[in-house]
Amino acid sequence: MAGLKDRRVFINDDRLAPSEPKAVMCEMKRWGVTQDQIATAHRKVGRMVKEMAVGRGRKQ
Repeated sequence: MAGLKDRRVFINDDRLAPSEPKAVMCEMKRWGVTQDQIATAHRKVGRMVKEMAVGRGRKQ
């Protein structure tokens, strides 16, 4: 278990992966949307956060 503390996680602010719960929770709070709405936007426009925001009618 000691190895888990040293593990570094790469966070890419340009892309959102629905399989990453922490990233999804962050965007849910930021945009005030549900997880289903994020999943729908991901299917429509892809994984780029900027395109998802524009697809929702908001600026990033």
